[in-house]
Amino acid sequence: MLTKGDDFPLHQTSEPVAFAGTDRNFYDRYFFNGYSPDGSVFFAAAMGFYPQLGIVDASFCVIVDAVQYNLRASRRSGGERLDLSVGPIAIGIDAPLESLTLRIAANDGPLAAELVFTGRHFPIEEPRFIRRNGTRLFMDYTRMTQNGRWSGWLSVDGQRTAVGDGWSGTRDRSWGVRPVGASEPQPPPEGNFTQFFWLWTPCNFADRSLFFHSNDDGEGKPWNRRAVIVADGGAEQHFDAATFTVGWQPGTRRLARMTADLGGGRSLMLSPDGAVFAMSGLGYTHPLWGHGLDHGAEPAVAHDRLTEAERGWGNPLAMHIQALATAELTDGGGTHRGVGVLEQLFVGPHAPSGLSGLLDPVA
Repeated sequence: MLTKGDDFPLHQTSEPVAFAGTDRNFYDRYFFNGYSPDGSVFFAAAMGFYPQLGIVDASFCVIVDAVQYNLRASRRSGGERLDLSVGPIAIGIDAPLESLTLRIAANDGPLAAELVFTGRHFPIEEPRFIRRNGTRLFMDYTRMTQNGRWSGWLSVDGQRTAVGDGWSGTRDRSWGVRPVGASEPQPPPEGNFTQFFWLWTPCNFADRSLFFHSNDDGEGKPWNRRAVIVADGGAEQHFDAATFTVGWQPGTRRLARMTADLGGGRSLMLSPDGAVFAMSGLGYTHPLWGHGLDHGAEPAVAHDRLTEAERGWGNPLAMHIQALATAELTDGGGTHRGVGVLEQLFVGPHAPSGLSGLLDPVA
């Protein structure tokens, strides 16, 4: 099967580009988030290709006036991987690794937009994520992450907002293998994973960006962790021995604060104090719009919304969240204040944090 991608020097195997290896869980994904200077508007978008499943899906979400508006779309891909549009959602690559445009065409829902992302620095490459469940590969993917500035406009229920000075955010690109599409009929003999501890904290400061993430096992041992500071247009500083401590909102599995010791006299403190975004809006853990699910031969588009109360702890649609946070980076030159996003998904135990059971809240 030949597609547009075959006219570009992108091949990684002897097969046409349409055939991505042999693992049905192969995916290739875009993610974006952004926020206004005062935190009153938060938006996020994603687009994922699942070559073995023959599906591409996308989503765009906006929080304004405490309501999260969700737009989701899906279609069959026919093997074509260079058509970056799904229903009303489209991505344009203006300058690879530097600038992209996100377009949300007028549709029968409340959301529309034209947003340009301009990177502040060259994307960082995170350590490769590899995780096995017994003999079965659970995850094997690479991700690059980049902070940037946003410009353009977005519209919610006909109310148009200009996006410009001070609007910041983060994008990432990841590709490889992780569970997508319908559940596999035969789980590993050891059973499916019942533990996943995930922290991700992209932060924007006036003249630099900071990234910290950690994937830990139930004992608290990190199987993927890294901290990076990168100046605008400058070199990266990597910290491989970073550690962290957390404080919890009582009766939940949500963080009230996080402090990371990066090493070298640098530390980061994050205090969630802004919008709480439910990642189910982008399909993560969503029962009907999970990544790679087939919605039929015709393109499918859906809209819904989540109130602030519906994004509270206890709703399965709001277990995986991103929370806007005040970020403080302390180093030898003083304290830098900025904005961070604290992504959190905690399933199963994590001994250092006091988590037990599958979803038992902290007392």
